[in-house]
Amino acid sequence: MNQLPILLSTEYNKGLPGLPLLNFTLSSELEAGEPPEARGLARDEVRLMVSHIATDQVVHTRFRQIEDFLKPGDVLVINTSGTLNAALPATRSDGTQFELHLSTHLPANLWVVEMRAYQDNLEKTTTPFYDIRPGESFTLPAGASVTFHTPYAPGNVFRRLWVASLHLPIPLHPYLDRYGFPIRYSYVKKGWPLSYYQTVFATEPGSAEMPSAGRAFTPELLTRLLAKGIQIVPLLLHTGVASTEQKEPVYEEYYRVPEPTARLINTARLARQQIIAVGTTVVRALETVTDTSGITHPGEGWTDILVTPKRGIRAINGLLTGLHEPLSNARDAGWTRAPGNNLQRSASRRVSLARVWRFTFDTSLEKEVHIHAVPHNPSRLLASPPAVVVMDRFCINLFVLRLRVTLHLRQ
Repeated sequence: MNQLPILLSTEYNKGLPGLPLLNFTLSSELEAGEPPEARGLARDEVRLMVSHIATDQVVHTRFRQIEDFLKPGDVLVINTSGTLNAALPATRSDGTQFELHLSTHLPANLWVVEMRAYQDNLEKTTTPFYDIRPGESFTLPAGASVTFHTPYAPGNVFRRLWVASLHLPIPLHPYLDRYGFPIRYSYVKKGWPLSYYQTVFATEPGSAEMPSAGRAFTPELLTRLLAKGIQIVPLLLHTGVASTEQKEPVYEEYYRVPEPTARLINTARLARQQIIAVGTTVVRALETVTDTSGITHPGEGWTDILVTPKRGIRAINGLLTGLHEPLSNARDAGWTRAPGNNLQRSASRRVSLARVWRFTFDTSLEKEVHIHAVPHNPSRLLASPPAVVVMDRFCINLFVLRLRVTLHLRQ
């Protein structure tokens, strides 16, 4: 398979101005700290909100009705990366207990990792831990250990992410299956089994946190979409940890876009069909291998691409993505130049009619993607096309990782 170079990197996108973020009131009782299954709902029974710019209307439905917004020949591009039990208990030489989060498996068997200190030993909530020395080792279960070599971004003041080596008594995946557990943050009040962090189409483990835009799909829904003539094509992008600092640089992630996927996307583009990325991980992978003429190529490698208004969107014309919380930082949210009244009304409707939070699922579909604006120094990517669909769902810790965008559906 041909490996394409990164087309545009963060260096290309320096100097973007800071931009305002959408604000609304989110009360604590509306935050969902559990998956929809805990409330007796199927994955695809979460709420779906569609905001129509042309009529300034907000429509509510359920995610299982998403087929109503698709037509035969449209393409859904999915990320088949599976979630790892990427959190491990770690002990310092003085006996202090920590939690190690594995982020990205690098070449030469190195890792990008994050060490976190416990805020609450009862609930096992954590916060980033910065006081690590190069060369320091921590003990892991079953006689394993991790050695910290150097900060991942040496010039960054936070020194949160490190390049490290794992020393394990058995191969990685069996070790994580036995001793690891899914990464979670303080807004998730209890641990959930790894199965709750997997999409139904996950086939290759490698993500530190769930590529959550696809979580609401079920086998039954996928079958109906296929029977309607919707094309569902795969790619792979292994996601790193979500708990980023606002001024941290983008980190690289491994991706793979197969030749059949690239070919079907190009065919759909020529036929003027919708090409809908299921999540920002898909956008990041596709934008890495799509050239300036809009042709998507197969490719495999590492990407640090950042999609900005300056760069634009080339690969897709539709997006299914998540809801962001009010005044989210540059990692969490995008800002569109869609009519402000419509955006504010959409935000207030989300808050009043659906449980929302980092696990709350919202999705976006549109006829055409036009970049309007993104916040200064966003850590992942994204555009703000003209269509939105918002759905309430369990997207756990991955929510922070994805750069959220508000899209609006043009009729």
